Amino acid sequence: MTEWTAVGIGGVVTAGLTIVLALVFFPLFFLGPIVGGFLAVYLMKDEFESGIINGALAGVIGGLIIGILSLFGIGIIAAVIAVLAAQVGLAVGALGVLVVIFFTILAVFICGILSAIGGAIGEYVQSAGRRGYENY
Repeated sequence: MTEWTAVGIGGVVTAGLTIVLALVFFPLFFLGPIVGGFLAVYLMKDEFESGIINGALAGVIGGLIIGILSLFGIGIIAAVIAVLAAQVGLAVGALGVLVVIFFTILAVFICGILSAIGGAIGEYVQSAGRRGYENY
């Protein structure tokens, strides 16, 4: 069963942390989806398969948020170029939309996979907490 509140929180964390890490220190951007998937699953109580699915859903939501934010960024750049040169701005705007669509698909795919891994880690941590520390 999917708890959409936890998945939504995981998606927002995925998008926010991925964008911040990509801007501050690019090689660590992959930690954003892993932390978002972990958080989405850690906030709910389900089976292992459900943890992976919910982590992946959080990643997909985070990837869509990243894609929408990049669409606004490309739109602003295209608008500035359109003001400078009308014909060039139209071509850059059309090319920018195609780039954003490709980038969004790529972000959803990468964030979905990494968040599924984070969801599996979150489910493992949660189940280890339920088993107790006597078994270690």
